[in-house]
Amino acid sequence: MKQYEIRDISLAPSGRQKIDWVKNNMPILRGLEDQFIKDKPFAGVKVSLSVHLEAKTAYLCEVLAAGGADMSVTGSNILSTQDDVAAALAAGGMKVYAWYNATPEEYSRHIEMALDFGPNIIIDDGGDLINMLHTKRTDLIPGVFGGCEETTTGVIRLRAMEKDGALKIPMVAVNDAQCKHLFDNRYGTGQSVWDSIMRNTNLIIAAKRVVIGGYGWCSRGIAMRAQGLGARVIVTEINPVRAIEAVMDGFEVMPMLEAAPLGDIFVTATGCDRIITTEHMLKMKDGAILTNAGHFNVEVDMEAIEKIATEKKEMRKNIMGYKMPNGKWLNVIGEGRLVNIAAADGHPAEIMDMSFAVQCMSALYILNNKGTLPAKVIDVSGEIDIMVATAKLASWDIEIDHLTPEQEQYLCSWNLC
Repeated sequence: MKQYEIRDISLAPSGRQKIDWVKNNMPILRGLEDQFIKDKPFAGVKVSLSVHLEAKTAYLCEVLAAGGADMSVTGSNILSTQDDVAAALAAGGMKVYAWYNATPEEYSRHIEMALDFGPNIIIDDGGDLINMLHTKRTDLIPGVFGGCEETTTGVIRLRAMEKDGALKIPMVAVNDAQCKHLFDNRYGTGQSVWDSIMRNTNLIIAAKRVVIGGYGWCSRGIAMRAQGLGARVIVTEINPVRAIEAVMDGFEVMPMLEAAPLGDIFVTATGCDRIITTEHMLKMKDGAILTNAGHFNVEVDMEAIEKIATEKKEMRKNIMGYKMPNGKWLNVIGEGRLVNIAAADGHPAEIMDMSFAVQCMSALYILNNKGTLPAKVIDVSGEIDIMVATAKLASWDIEIDHLTPEQEQYLCSWNLC
Protein backbone atom coordinates (compact mmCIF):
# COMPACT_ATOMS: atom_id res chain seq x y z
CA MET A 1 0.00 0.00 0.00
CA LYS A 2 1.05 3.61 -0.55
CA GLN A 3 2.73 5.30 2.40
CA TYR A 4 0.73 8.45 1.70
CA GLU A 5 -1.49 10.20 -0.83
CA ILE A 6 -1.47 13.94 -0.18
CA ARG A 7 -1.28 17.16 -2.21
CA ASP A 8 2.28 18.32 -1.57
CA ILE A 9 4.88 16.99 0.86
CA SER A 10 6.81 20.27 0.62
CA LEU A 11 4.07 21.94 2.71
CA ALA A 12 5.21 20.00 5.78
CA PRO A 13 7.06 22.86 7.56
CA SER A 14 3.91 24.99 7.67
CA GLY A 15 1.91 22.04 8.99
CA ARG A 16 4.53 21.29 11.63
CA GLN A 17 4.30 24.87 12.86
CA LYS A 18 0.51 24.51 13.27
CA ILE A 19 0.85 21.21 15.12
CA ASP A 20 3.49 22.60 17.48
CA TRP A 21 1.23 25.57 18.27
CA VAL A 22 -1.75 23.44 19.28
CA LYS A 23 0.49 21.05 21.21
CA ASN A 24 1.57 23.96 23.40
CA ASN A 25 -2.12 24.56 24.19
CA MET A 26 -3.20 20.96 24.82
CA PRO A 27 -1.76 20.06 28.25
CA ILE A 28 -3.88 16.94 28.83
CA LEU A 29 -2.70 15.36 25.59
CA ARG A 30 0.88 16.34 26.39
CA GLY A 31 0.57 14.48 29.68
CA LEU A 32 -0.84 11.43 27.91
CA GLU A 33 1.96 11.59 25.35
CA ASP A 34 4.58 11.52 28.12
CA GLN A 35 2.83 8.55 29.71
CA PHE A 36 2.44 6.72 26.39
CA ILE A 37 6.10 7.19 25.50
CA LYS A 38 7.02 5.34 28.71
CA ASP A 39 4.33 2.63 28.64
CA LYS A 40 3.82 2.04 24.87
CA PRO A 41 0.26 0.71 25.46
CA PHE A 42 -0.54 0.60 21.73
CA ALA A 43 2.60 -1.26 20.67
CA GLY A 44 1.78 -3.51 17.72
CA VAL A 45 -1.75 -2.10 17.38
CA LYS A 46 -3.01 -0.72 14.07
CA VAL A 47 -5.30 2.32 14.30
CA SER A 48 -7.32 3.79 11.40
CA LEU A 49 -8.51 7.33 12.02
CA SER A 50 -10.95 9.52 10.09
CA VAL A 51 -11.33 12.91 11.77
CA HIS A 52 -11.17 16.46 10.39
CA LEU A 53 -7.53 16.52 9.40
CA GLU A 54 -6.17 19.71 10.87
CA ALA A 55 -3.56 20.49 13.52
CA LYS A 56 -5.39 19.29 16.63
CA THR A 57 -6.28 15.97 15.02
CA ALA A 58 -2.68 15.63 13.83
CA TYR A 59 -1.45 15.97 17.39
CA LEU A 60 -3.92 13.30 18.53
CA CYS A 61 -2.41 11.02 15.88
CA GLU A 62 1.09 11.76 17.13
CA VAL A 63 0.09 11.03 20.73
CA LEU A 64 -1.30 7.64 19.72
CA ALA A 65 1.81 6.96 17.64
CA ALA A 66 3.95 7.87 20.66
CA GLY A 67 2.12 5.06 22.45
CA GLY A 68 3.26 2.61 19.78
CA ALA A 69 0.23 2.71 17.47
CA ASP A 70 0.72 2.17 13.74
CA MET A 71 -1.47 4.98 12.42
CA SER A 72 -3.36 5.24 9.13
CA VAL A 73 -5.04 8.62 8.79
CA THR A 74 -7.61 10.29 6.57
CA GLY A 75 -10.05 13.20 6.82
CA SER A 76 -13.77 13.19 7.54
CA ASN A 77 -14.90 16.06 5.30
CA ILE A 78 -13.77 17.07 1.82
CA LEU A 79 -13.21 20.70 2.85
CA SER A 80 -11.71 20.30 6.33
CA THR A 81 -8.38 18.69 5.46
CA GLN A 82 -5.47 21.12 5.69
CA ASP A 83 -2.88 20.05 3.14
CA ASP A 84 0.10 21.35 5.10
CA VAL A 85 -0.96 19.43 8.20
CA ALA A 86 -1.41 16.23 6.16
CA ALA A 87 2.05 16.82 4.72
CA ALA A 88 3.58 17.25 8.18
CA LEU A 89 2.20 13.88 9.31
CA ALA A 90 3.36 12.19 6.13
CA ALA A 91 6.83 13.74 6.46
CA GLY A 92 6.98 12.26 9.94
CA GLY A 93 6.46 8.78 8.52
CA MET A 94 2.73 8.37 9.14
CA LYS A 95 0.33 6.80 6.64
CA VAL A 96 -1.85 9.68 5.40
CA TYR A 97 -4.51 9.68 2.70
CA ALA A 98 -6.33 12.99 2.35
CA TRP A 99 -6.34 16.33 0.62
CA TYR A 100 -8.41 19.49 0.62
CA ASN A 101 -11.40 19.72 -1.74
CA ALA A 102 -11.37 16.05 -2.70
CA THR A 103 -13.97 14.80 -5.15
CA PRO A 104 -16.51 12.34 -3.71
CA GLU A 105 -14.60 9.56 -5.49
CA GLU A 106 -11.26 10.68 -4.05
CA TYR A 107 -12.72 11.03 -0.58
CA SER A 108 -14.15 7.51 -0.74
CA ARG A 109 -10.83 6.14 -2.02
CA HIS A 110 -8.97 7.77 0.85
CA ILE A 111 -11.39 6.28 3.38
CA GLU A 112 -10.74 2.83 1.94
CA MET A 113 -6.98 3.40 1.81
CA ALA A 114 -7.05 4.22 5.52
CA LEU A 115 -8.66 0.83 6.13
CA ASP A 116 -6.45 -1.16 3.77
CA PHE A 117 -3.77 -2.07 6.29
CA GLY A 118 -6.27 -3.94 8.46
CA PRO A 119 -6.91 -1.86 11.60
CA ASN A 120 -7.45 -3.22 15.08
CA ILE A 121 -9.01 0.01 16.37
CA ILE A 122 -11.05 2.61 14.46
CA ILE A 123 -11.41 6.26 15.45
CA ASP A 124 -14.21 7.82 13.42
CA ASP A 125 -15.91 11.19 13.05
CA GLY A 126 -19.27 10.90 11.33
CA GLY A 127 -19.18 7.18 10.67
CA ASP A 128 -17.61 6.97 7.20
CA LEU A 129 -14.92 4.47 8.20
CA ILE A 130 -17.48 2.31 10.00
CA ASN A 131 -19.88 2.51 7.07
CA MET A 132 -17.24 1.33 4.61
CA LEU A 133 -16.06 -1.37 7.02
CA HIS A 134 -19.60 -2.74 7.26
CA THR A 135 -20.38 -2.52 3.54
CA LYS A 136 -17.41 -2.66 1.18
CA ARG A 137 -14.68 -4.00 3.51
CA THR A 138 -16.41 -6.59 5.67
CA ASP A 139 -13.34 -8.81 5.19
CA LEU A 140 -11.52 -6.62 7.73
CA ILE A 141 -14.10 -6.93 10.53
CA PRO A 142 -12.56 -10.03 12.21
CA GLY A 143 -9.36 -8.11 12.94
CA VAL A 144 -11.09 -5.08 14.52
CA PHE A 145 -11.24 -4.97 18.32
CA GLY A 146 -13.64 -2.00 18.27
CA GLY A 147 -13.70 1.72 17.78
CA CYS A 148 -14.62 5.19 18.97
CA GLU A 149 -17.02 7.72 17.44
CA GLU A 150 -16.35 11.42 17.86
CA THR A 151 -19.53 13.22 16.88
CA THR A 152 -23.30 13.32 17.38
CA THR A 153 -24.11 12.41 13.78
CA GLY A 154 -21.83 9.39 13.91
CA VAL A 155 -23.40 8.14 17.14
CA ILE A 156 -26.86 8.50 15.58
CA ARG A 157 -25.71 6.31 12.68
CA LEU A 158 -24.19 3.76 15.05
CA ARG A 159 -27.36 3.49 17.12
CA ALA A 160 -29.35 2.97 13.92
CA MET A 161 -26.93 0.18 12.94
CA GLU A 162 -27.23 -1.41 16.38
CA LYS A 163 -31.03 -1.27 16.23
CA ASP A 164 -31.00 -3.01 12.84
CA GLY A 165 -28.52 -5.64 14.01
CA ALA A 166 -25.95 -4.39 11.51
CA LEU A 167 -23.21 -3.28 13.93
CA LYS A 168 -20.54 -5.97 14.11
CA ILE A 169 -17.98 -4.41 16.46
CA PRO A 170 -18.12 -2.57 19.82
CA MET A 171 -18.10 1.22 19.41
CA VAL A 172 -17.55 3.71 22.22
CA ALA A 173 -19.79 6.80 21.93
CA VAL A 174 -17.07 9.35 22.69
CA ASN A 175 -19.45 12.16 21.71
CA ASP A 176 -21.71 11.29 24.64
CA ALA A 177 -18.97 11.60 27.27
CA GLN A 178 -19.53 14.56 29.60
CA CYS A 179 -16.05 15.91 28.88
CA LYS A 180 -16.88 15.86 25.18
CA HIS A 181 -20.42 17.06 24.49
CA LEU A 182 -20.76 19.46 27.43
CA PHE A 183 -17.69 21.41 26.32
CA ASP A 184 -16.74 20.51 22.73
CA ASN A 185 -20.30 20.62 21.37
CA ARG A 186 -21.40 23.63 23.37
CA TYR A 187 -18.39 25.91 23.89
CA GLY A 188 -16.29 24.65 20.98
CA THR A 189 -19.05 24.80 18.39
CA GLY A 190 -20.41 28.00 19.87
CA GLN A 191 -17.12 29.83 19.42
CA SER A 192 -15.90 28.26 16.18
CA VAL A 193 -19.16 28.74 14.27
CA TRP A 194 -19.18 32.48 14.92
CA ASP A 195 -15.46 32.72 14.30
CA SER A 196 -16.11 31.29 10.83
CA ILE A 197 -19.17 33.39 10.05
CA MET A 198 -17.50 36.60 11.14
CA ARG A 199 -14.17 36.02 9.40
CA ASN A 200 -15.85 34.93 6.15
CA THR A 201 -18.50 37.67 5.98
CA ASN A 202 -16.75 40.55 7.81
CA LEU A 203 -20.22 41.56 9.03
CA ILE A 204 -21.47 42.51 12.47
CA ILE A 205 -23.63 40.05 14.40
CA ALA A 206 -25.19 42.54 16.82
CA ALA A 207 -28.80 43.49 15.97
CA LYS A 208 -29.16 40.72 13.40
CA ARG A 209 -31.85 38.07 13.58
CA VAL A 210 -30.14 34.67 13.87
CA VAL A 211 -32.20 31.53 13.24
CA ILE A 212 -30.78 28.32 14.71
CA GLY A 213 -32.08 24.94 13.58
CA GLY A 214 -32.25 22.61 16.57
CA TYR A 215 -31.47 23.03 20.25
CA GLY A 216 -29.09 20.22 21.10
CA TRP A 217 -25.73 20.84 22.75
CA CYS A 218 -24.14 22.34 19.63
CA SER A 219 -27.10 24.63 19.02
CA ARG A 220 -27.12 25.71 22.67
CA GLY A 221 -23.56 26.92 22.27
CA ILE A 222 -24.29 28.65 18.97
CA ALA A 223 -27.33 30.40 20.45
CA MET A 224 -25.48 31.43 23.61
CA ARG A 225 -22.62 33.00 21.65
CA ALA A 226 -25.00 34.70 19.19
CA GLN A 227 -26.85 36.25 22.11
CA GLY A 228 -23.56 37.37 23.63
CA LEU A 229 -22.67 39.08 20.35
CA GLY A 230 -25.92 41.03 20.46
CA ALA A 231 -28.02 39.02 18.02
CA ARG A 232 -31.74 38.42 18.40
CA VAL A 233 -32.02 34.64 18.40
CA ILE A 234 -34.80 32.42 17.06
CA VAL A 235 -34.71 28.66 17.62
CA THR A 236 -36.58 26.04 15.61
CA GLU A 237 -37.17 22.61 17.17
CA ILE A 238 -39.15 19.39 16.85
CA ASN A 239 -38.66 18.31 20.47
CA PRO A 240 -41.10 20.02 22.88
CA VAL A 241 -38.76 19.64 25.87
CA ARG A 242 -35.87 21.30 24.08
CA ALA A 243 -38.22 23.99 22.79
CA ILE A 244 -39.16 24.80 26.40
CA GLU A 245 -35.47 24.97 27.29
CA ALA A 246 -34.87 27.43 24.45
CA VAL A 247 -37.77 29.63 25.59
CA MET A 248 -36.55 29.60 29.18
CA ASP A 249 -33.04 30.44 27.98
CA GLY A 250 -34.52 33.62 26.53
CA PHE A 251 -34.96 32.77 22.85
CA GLU A 252 -37.94 32.94 20.52
CA VAL A 253 -39.18 29.57 19.29
CA MET A 254 -41.17 29.02 16.10
CA PRO A 255 -41.32 26.76 13.04
CA MET A 256 -38.68 27.30 10.35
CA LEU A 257 -41.35 28.42 7.89
CA GLU A 258 -42.24 31.33 10.19
CA ALA A 259 -38.60 32.11 10.93
CA ALA A 260 -37.51 32.06 7.27
CA PRO A 261 -38.62 35.63 6.36
CA LEU A 262 -37.19 37.03 9.63
CA GLY A 263 -33.66 35.69 9.68
CA ASP A 264 -30.49 37.44 8.59
CA ILE A 265 -28.25 34.48 9.41
CA PHE A 266 -29.30 30.82 9.54
CA VAL A 267 -27.31 28.08 11.29
CA THR A 268 -28.43 24.45 11.32
CA ALA A 269 -27.05 21.90 13.80
CA THR A 270 -29.44 18.96 13.98
CA GLY A 271 -27.83 15.87 12.43
CA CYS A 272 -30.89 15.54 10.18
CA ASP A 273 -31.42 16.44 6.53
CA ARG A 274 -33.40 19.22 4.77
CA ILE A 275 -33.77 21.52 7.74
CA ILE A 276 -33.77 24.39 5.25
CA THR A 277 -35.62 23.60 2.02
CA THR A 278 -36.67 25.56 -1.06
CA GLU A 279 -39.95 26.36 0.66
CA HIS A 280 -37.97 28.21 3.32
CA MET A 281 -35.46 29.72 0.88
CA LEU A 282 -38.16 31.37 -1.21
CA LYS A 283 -39.43 33.19 1.89
CA MET A 284 -36.02 34.52 2.98
CA LYS A 285 -34.94 38.14 2.73
CA ASP A 286 -32.44 39.37 0.18
CA GLY A 287 -28.87 38.78 1.37
CA ALA A 288 -29.69 36.12 3.97
CA ILE A 289 -26.70 33.99 5.00
CA LEU A 290 -27.11 30.20 5.22
CA THR A 291 -24.73 27.98 7.18
CA ASN A 292 -24.61 24.45 8.53
CA ALA A 293 -22.87 23.25 11.69
CA GLY A 294 -23.99 19.61 11.38
CA HIS A 295 -21.59 16.93 10.16
CA PHE A 296 -23.02 16.29 6.69
CA ASN A 297 -23.90 18.85 4.00
CA VAL A 298 -27.56 17.87 3.94
CA GLU A 299 -29.15 20.20 6.49
CA VAL A 300 -29.30 23.06 4.00
CA ASP A 301 -30.76 21.49 0.85
CA MET A 302 -27.85 22.29 -1.46
CA GLU A 303 -29.13 20.11 -4.28
CA ALA A 304 -32.39 22.06 -4.30
CA ILE A 305 -30.79 25.52 -4.16
CA GLU A 306 -28.49 24.60 -7.05
CA LYS A 307 -31.54 23.50 -9.02
CA ILE A 308 -33.81 26.50 -8.46
CA ALA A 309 -31.20 29.27 -8.58
CA THR A 310 -31.41 31.40 -11.72
CA GLU A 311 -27.86 32.66 -11.20
CA LYS A 312 -24.88 31.68 -9.10
CA LYS A 313 -21.66 33.54 -8.33
CA GLU A 314 -18.88 33.64 -5.76
CA MET A 315 -19.52 36.60 -3.49
CA ARG A 316 -16.36 36.22 -1.43
CA LYS A 317 -13.96 33.41 -0.58
CA ASN A 318 -16.00 30.54 0.91
CA ILE A 319 -19.30 32.31 0.12
CA MET A 320 -21.44 31.35 -2.87
CA GLY A 321 -24.39 33.51 -3.84
CA TYR A 322 -27.58 32.05 -5.34
CA LYS A 323 -30.20 34.20 -7.03
CA MET A 324 -33.69 32.91 -6.31
CA PRO A 325 -36.55 32.96 -8.85
CA ASN A 326 -38.00 35.91 -6.91
CA GLY A 327 -34.83 37.93 -7.56
CA LYS A 328 -33.43 37.74 -4.02
CA TRP A 329 -29.89 36.57 -3.35
CA LEU A 330 -29.03 33.97 -0.69
CA ASN A 331 -25.45 33.42 0.47
CA VAL A 332 -24.15 29.98 1.49
CA ILE A 333 -20.89 29.61 3.43
CA GLY A 334 -18.65 26.60 2.85
CA GLU A 335 -20.91 24.80 0.37
CA GLY A 336 -23.33 23.99 3.18
CA ARG A 337 -20.68 21.86 4.89
CA LEU A 338 -19.49 22.24 8.48
CA VAL A 339 -19.07 26.00 8.54
CA ASN A 340 -16.68 26.05 11.48
CA ILE A 341 -14.15 23.73 9.88
CA ALA A 342 -14.86 23.73 6.14
CA ALA A 343 -14.38 27.51 6.18
CA ALA A 344 -12.29 28.03 9.35
CA ASP A 345 -9.97 26.21 11.79
CA GLY A 346 -12.50 24.31 13.87
CA HIS A 347 -12.75 24.20 17.65
CA PRO A 348 -10.20 25.86 19.92
CA ALA A 349 -7.21 23.72 20.92
CA GLU A 350 -8.06 23.80 24.64
CA ILE A 351 -11.51 22.33 23.92
CA MET A 352 -10.19 19.57 21.67
CA ASP A 353 -7.61 18.75 24.33
CA MET A 354 -10.47 17.36 26.41
CA SER A 355 -12.27 15.62 23.54
CA PHE A 356 -9.14 13.96 22.20
CA ALA A 357 -8.05 12.91 25.68
CA VAL A 358 -11.38 11.08 25.90
CA GLN A 359 -10.59 9.54 22.49
CA CYS A 360 -7.18 8.32 23.66
CA MET A 361 -8.53 6.77 26.83
CA SER A 362 -11.51 5.22 25.03
CA ALA A 363 -9.19 3.64 22.46
CA LEU A 364 -7.13 2.27 25.36
CA TYR A 365 -10.35 0.94 26.93
CA ILE A 366 -11.16 -0.89 23.67
CA LEU A 367 -7.66 -2.37 23.62
CA ASN A 368 -7.66 -3.44 27.26
CA ASN A 369 -11.06 -5.12 26.86
CA LYS A 370 -10.63 -6.65 23.40
CA GLY A 371 -12.70 -9.76 22.85
CA THR A 372 -14.95 -9.12 25.85
CA LEU A 373 -17.13 -6.23 24.66
CA PRO A 374 -20.46 -6.73 22.84
CA ALA A 375 -21.00 -5.43 19.30
CA LYS A 376 -23.00 -2.47 20.58
CA VAL A 377 -22.71 1.25 21.22
CA ILE A 378 -20.90 1.59 24.54
CA ASP A 379 -20.92 4.56 26.91
CA VAL A 380 -17.64 6.16 27.93
CA SER A 381 -16.56 5.06 31.39
CA GLY A 382 -17.28 7.60 34.11
CA GLU A 383 -13.70 7.12 35.29
CA ILE A 384 -12.45 8.52 31.98
CA ASP A 385 -14.62 11.64 32.37
CA ILE A 386 -13.30 12.19 35.89
CA MET A 387 -9.69 11.68 34.80
CA VAL A 388 -9.99 14.16 31.93
CA ALA A 389 -11.86 16.75 34.02
CA THR A 390 -9.33 16.46 36.85
CA ALA A 391 -6.44 16.93 34.43
CA LYS A 392 -8.15 19.96 32.89
CA LEU A 393 -8.62 21.64 36.26
CA ALA A 394 -5.01 20.89 37.16
CA SER A 395 -3.85 22.57 33.94
CA TRP A 396 -5.69 25.71 35.13
CA ASP A 397 -4.27 25.44 38.68
CA ILE A 398 -7.80 25.12 40.02
CA GLU A 399 -8.54 23.04 43.12
CA ILE A 400 -11.92 21.75 44.25
CA ASP A 401 -13.38 20.32 47.45
CA HIS A 402 -13.45 16.62 48.24
CA LEU A 403 -15.92 14.63 50.30
CA THR A 404 -14.92 13.68 53.83
CA PRO A 405 -15.36 10.00 54.80
CA GLU A 406 -18.38 11.06 56.84
CA GLN A 407 -19.94 12.80 53.82
CA GLU A 408 -19.34 9.76 51.64
CA GLN A 409 -21.06 7.62 54.24
CA TYR A 410 -23.97 10.07 54.40
CA LEU A 411 -24.46 9.96 50.64
CA CYS A 412 -24.39 6.18 50.66
CA SER A 413 -26.94 5.88 53.45
CA TRP A 414 -30.68 5.56 53.12
CA ASN A 415 -31.78 5.28 56.75
CA LEU A 416 -30.91 8.76 58.03
CA CYS A 417 -33.35 8.94 60.99
